[in-house]
Amino acid sequence: MPPEKPIDELCINTVRTLTVDAVQAAQSGHPGAPLALAPAAYVLYTRVMKHNPADPAWPDRDRMVLSAGHASMLLYASLHLSGYGIGLEDIKSFRQLGSRTPGHPENFETPGVETTTGPLGQGFGNAVGLAMAEKFLRARYGAEICDHHTFAICSDGDLMEGVASEAASLAGHLRLGRCVFLYDDNKITIDGSTDLAFSTEDVLARFRAYGWHTLSVDDGNDLDAIEAAIRDGMAEEDRPTLIGLRTVIGFGSPRAGTRNAHSDPMPDEMVRETKETFGWDPDETFVVPEEVYAHWRTPTMQRGADAHAAWRKRFDDWATANPELAVEWREAWAGKPKPGFGASLPTFEPDAKGLSTRVAGSKVMQAFGAFVPTMIGGAADLVHSTFTEFEGHDYFTPEGAGRNVAWGVREHGMGAAVNGLALHGGIVKPFCSTFFVFTDYMRPPIRLSALMNIDPVWIFSHDSVAVGEDGPTHQPIEHLAAMRAIPNLTVIRPADANEVSEAWGAIVEELTGPVCLVLSRQNVPTIDRSVYGAASGLRRGAYVLADADSPDVVLVATGAEVGTAVAARDLLAEKGVQARVVSMPSWELFEAQDAEYRDEVLPAGVPKISVEAGSTFGWAKWVDASIGIDEFGRSGKGDKVLAHFGISPESVAERVREHVAELARG
Repeated sequence: MPPEKPIDELCINTVRTLTVDAVQAAQSGHPGAPLALAPAAYVLYTRVMKHNPADPAWPDRDRMVLSAGHASMLLYASLHLSGYGIGLEDIKSFRQLGSRTPGHPENFETPGVETTTGPLGQGFGNAVGLAMAEKFLRARYGAEICDHHTFAICSDGDLMEGVASEAASLAGHLRLGRCVFLYDDNKITIDGSTDLAFSTEDVLARFRAYGWHTLSVDDGNDLDAIEAAIRDGMAEEDRPTLIGLRTVIGFGSPRAGTRNAHSDPMPDEMVRETKETFGWDPDETFVVPEEVYAHWRTPTMQRGADAHAAWRKRFDDWATANPELAVEWREAWAGKPKPGFGASLPTFEPDAKGLSTRVAGSKVMQAFGAFVPTMIGGAADLVHSTFTEFEGHDYFTPEGAGRNVAWGVREHGMGAAVNGLALHGGIVKPFCSTFFVFTDYMRPPIRLSALMNIDPVWIFSHDSVAVGEDGPTHQPIEHLAAMRAIPNLTVIRPADANEVSEAWGAIVEELTGPVCLVLSRQNVPTIDRSVYGAASGLRRGAYVLADADSPDVVLVATGAEVGTAVAARDLLAEKGVQARVVSMPSWELFEAQDAEYRDEVLPAGVPKISVEAGSTFGWAKWVDASIGIDEFGRSGKGDKVLAHFGISPESVAERVREHVAELARG
């Protein structure tokens, strides 16, 4: 058993030895950072943070993000010792299949984990979004019920990643106080010393240039200095704080201060030596002294319960004094719009000229905006192209917290921060927007939103080669296929204004998980629904828009190409070919329907051909042949570029006739 030592040291060394034992049992993991950062975690969880292990979802808790997610055992050990319901058996099953202690923290697996962190820098951006959410909700509802801090632990690797730079720049601009990051400055990366690639940068000077408050702690084992720096950061209301914490990776082990300490399990003799350094019996594993539980868990849980109870009392008093706001708060935390949302959604009259679906999206947002008062978001310096703002509402600025966010040209950081807004709670369907081609810059946060099953809305305009003169760099080709390949992401590409309205209705009222809403730059006809199928069919993913008594072919189209397919249908009829047109705005929603409905829409035995101005990859799941674009675009007028690639009624009709004739010949 551990010898008698000061209780603080005993608690910290328990985190360290649990880490060593878990990594050794798994023969996998990253022991170096937890050995170094155990004192910082101890200070956060036992001295500083306002949290209630009995209710990890308490709205007014402090948030703690381990952006350096490879150091997951630091978090798991701290949560176990704090009383979060993670048992010692969970620690023993670290990194095993089905475990609640996976290799990197997963917010859907482990109580007390605020966000899924793994790809470096993402957690940093999430934490910025969490701090933005706190500022917005505090401004709207008052500090009586929203008054907490966001903490994060980040590494050299996090701060080398561009996403962290983007998020840090935004946080400094917005002057996000109540935001305290500890930077594990250990001078080591996987390949060796940071001097290999990170030798000239003064990190704290960089963050001061971003507008951050910076502090330094020279000894990562000095508990009082760590606490003082954190509290100094908490007291800073007008700037986010970065604390440079000098640590020794793999502290206490024979590998201390070396690259080998980062992620390599130690040989058994080194494990013994490390435990002996901490005063532990090397022949015992997963030991937690009772006095550690008594000192760490009992008071932590009591303080959390007391703080939570005090908040509940404040909330009840506030709710009594502000009944309408209290209803709104509860609806927002439940992720629901106000009553009347559905009735607010507009219906658009038939119009052959029509309008672009991006403009239709703006009109729909203006109509329902009042019914989702905590929906916030904006564009990556493209609001005048994507039209994603709530007109007449304030911007989120250094001085205030309006619902419109000017993200700047920071697509990657924007995506990570939007995930943080969604993770916080109380922010209904946060969103961001840019051109569809820039999903290339945003795939990591989009993928993580799907992994976590959270509710951001990813809005993209300029969805095809119809972008036109900006040319192939700005013309998405493979992007629909790439988004559809992400599990648990619902991709919706509406055909006209009424499908846009239905899409937003589904997003806010029905769908869970992230949605990718893909909109056109060019005008598309507003379909006459008295003649063609109802736009409500969008909510089933695909529906029969125009039918024939005995169709020779089924044209399956999405987005702007639905109008092209309808026009091609008329040309085919003149040549004696009867076509059904199916609007298929969402593969994922259609896949969720029962087989009977899917077979009704896409009947067996009838040739099916897709029409979409993008990669044909993946369409073989639904159709027999595809009309699309499997090469990069061209610079020119949008309609000319579409025609060049055969996306016109005449070209589609001709290719369909050829396909039907070929089938007839056998």
